[in-house]
Amino acid sequence: MNVCVIGSGGREHALCYKIKQSKKLKKLFCLPGNPGTAKICENLAVDISDFNQIYISILEKKIDLVIVGPEVPLVNGIVDFLSEKKIKVFGPSKQASRLEGSKIFMKNLCKKFEIPSAKYFEIKSLEEAIKVIDTMNVPIVVKSDGLAAGKGVTICQTKEEAINDINNILKGKFSSSNKVIVEEFLEGEEVSYFIITDGKNFKQIGTAQDHKKIGENDIGLNTGGMGAYSPSLIIDKNLEEKIIRKIIIPTINGMEKLGCPYKGILYAGLMILNNEPKLIEYNIRFGDPECQVLMMRLEDDLLDLIISSIEGSLDSKKTKWSKDPCITIVAASKGYPESFEKFKEIKNLPNNQEKNIQIFHAGTTEKNGKILSNGGRVLNATVMLSDLKSSRKKALELLDDLEWEDKYYRRDIGWRAIK
Repeated sequence: MNVCVIGSGGREHALCYKIKQSKKLKKLFCLPGNPGTAKICENLAVDISDFNQIYISILEKKIDLVIVGPEVPLVNGIVDFLSEKKIKVFGPSKQASRLEGSKIFMKNLCKKFEIPSAKYFEIKSLEEAIKVIDTMNVPIVVKSDGLAAGKGVTICQTKEEAINDINNILKGKFSSSNKVIVEEFLEGEEVSYFIITDGKNFKQIGTAQDHKKIGENDIGLNTGGMGAYSPSLIIDKNLEEKIIRKIIIPTINGMEKLGCPYKGILYAGLMILNNEPKLIEYNIRFGDPECQVLMMRLEDDLLDLIISSIEGSLDSKKTKWSKDPCITIVAASKGYPESFEKFKEIKNLPNNQEKNIQIFHAGTTEKNGKILSNGGRVLNATVMLSDLKSSRKKALELLDDLEWEDKYYRRDIGWRAIK
């Protein structure tokens, strides 16, 4: 079959890398893709917000299945749009996408179906914020309700900082929403848990450990993720049973009861304390950079799993994983996540000829035959060897060999697990 992956980041490059291995694939497209995906499939230069143009491209290229990578088109209803036109598409509906598109919706779901998560308050005015904040201990977590390109969550160390942040959101700091919630700060260790679901049945599709902080030893500003490894060493059978029973099953059943069954990839961001899970947030797609390590470790045919979830036959499938651990290290533009320069040339990129050693492109562009940086997070060195320490050593060698004056990356990804 002809398949199109929508998106242009490291996650989408990793999805293309994995789908390319499927025996069910005839031709692979990425829309709009990046210089990395261009090496393994045909890129389609279309704006992912232009659903009509996407539909025209699908017809022109005789595409049988569309797989949506990023959250924005999902929240904006691309699955509903294509489904109405009888195009087979993988991802949650617009209503179901509120699990990520509205933090208030997600928290209300948790309350209604008794899913463990942080205590929270929905704030509607500055006066209300001042009263609520006065009752809370610091640090305080302030969240914009809508999508905010990874910038909608602030961990505030003082009450004054929290009130100031709330005021900015109420005044329209983010175009997606001026609604805001505040939450208690959860202690513990963060972990990512992924499932694929057809709305009733589900399969675990990986665990990973992300590293959000810009600096080594997990210090500094939060980012979209500076690296990840899989599998998570925190999740044992006992903890996984709790995650499924207390969080995953109530969510799938709850969404069905609300009349918006959830289909697609569901990514639970969890906080683990004393072997008990609490839900921090849901994402409605694969994480980035977690997707990169999951796609390398997954031994099954991803395309087959996706087709099974669309057809409602997921229950008959099993997922198999490599026993070897995988690590990905993000190379970012110097200055990220604050100000940074784009369009710096990157030389000496490897050819990605080895299946278990890849550099996935995240924020790159090609001009006159040269690869240039085009974002904050630019490349993902992803390696799967027999142990995590060897994998990290090789990933660092790949990045060290790049000729790129603005490269920045952490050298300690996986430090807890390796220690």
